[in-house]
Amino acid sequence: MAEKLKVAVLFGGRSGEHAVSLMSARAVLKALDMSKYDVIQIGITHDGVWLSGENVLADFLARKIDHLIPVTLLPDPKRKGLYRIQNISQGEQFEHFTDVDVYFPVLHGTFGEDGTLQGLFEMANTAYVGAGVLGASVGMDKAVFKAVMRANRIPVVDEVLVLRSEIQNQLETLLTRAEQTLSYPLFVKPVNMGSSVGVSKCYNRSDLLEGLIEAARFDRRILIEKGINAREIEISVLGNDQPQASVAGEICPEADFYSYDAKYHDDRSQAIIPAEIPAETAERMRETAVRAYQAIDCAGMARVDFLLDKESGEFYLNEVNTLPGFTQISMYPKLWAASGMSYSDLCDRLIELALARRAERDQNQWHYEGER
Repeated sequence: MAEKLKVAVLFGGRSGEHAVSLMSARAVLKALDMSKYDVIQIGITHDGVWLSGENVLADFLARKIDHLIPVTLLPDPKRKGLYRIQNISQGEQFEHFTDVDVYFPVLHGTFGEDGTLQGLFEMANTAYVGAGVLGASVGMDKAVFKAVMRANRIPVVDEVLVLRSEIQNQLETLLTRAEQTLSYPLFVKPVNMGSSVGVSKCYNRSDLLEGLIEAARFDRRILIEKGINAREIEISVLGNDQPQASVAGEICPEADFYSYDAKYHDDRSQAIIPAEIPAETAERMRETAVRAYQAIDCAGMARVDFLLDKESGEFYLNEVNTLPGFTQISMYPKLWAASGMSYSDLCDRLIELALARRAERDQNQWHYEGER
């Protein structure tokens, strides 16, 4: 009998999406086939402490984590797997805890899908699910992402990028600049945040002021975007060098826009799969989704979100989410289910893609023979 793959599922984390991560992890842990995988649970606290042990997710949900085991991943390819951190009289020491074949991060937001964790995985020379450093960081940074899309002639809505220091020191000038450049309604977003955390829809200057203050709680860079009367269309992408796109789906939020509460707490929003849009439009969106995915060198998975203008019929790419919500009701797995791939099969495929990307990376030559 083949030895099981050791898969470490990471969840929690230091971002504002900590709670969302726990919901996604619950679904992933339920879907992983225990006949194929030896699953190691790693919960990361709001303070960034890695903890392992038995039933870690349940303990995180119950907020009873004092008995869990502190562990860490070292950025040293010769010291593979996880190490336990033990307190001794002289301080702390590291002791090998377990080998890991594949890391499966289910960490939304900062320090999870922004390239920082991926950099650690690369330093440790280990396999991991999802985008690499470049794809994760560009996908996360809404401002840089828009610049890359424009360079690839992929349409995005107009925006103004502002800094938290401008909100604090030049507020009136900033408000005037935004109003002269864009027209209401406007959306205000932290540049590096997901799950609609810190996002506001603004109809006037008072709303804009409140939205900027709210967004500045989560990032030093804030995006003010032109609002359009649009339908929200989403497509899931899966793969490494030859990615595939799912059918298109439409989100019909009950609220004014697809907010954090609408995504995770309010079940009145509807998902229409497949989206009721012209076949030609759906195909163009699927092709554009793959182009955007490849433009940022994404890998593993991403959910690509579009805005379809209700009046003109034109569409704009809103974002490529490289670590989308992964709950049973999240659009990413639902779109693949509608395309013929079950949640469990999707997890298997993501692990296969992680191992394939590691094998591809191992073909690189790291030493130049001409070195002296």
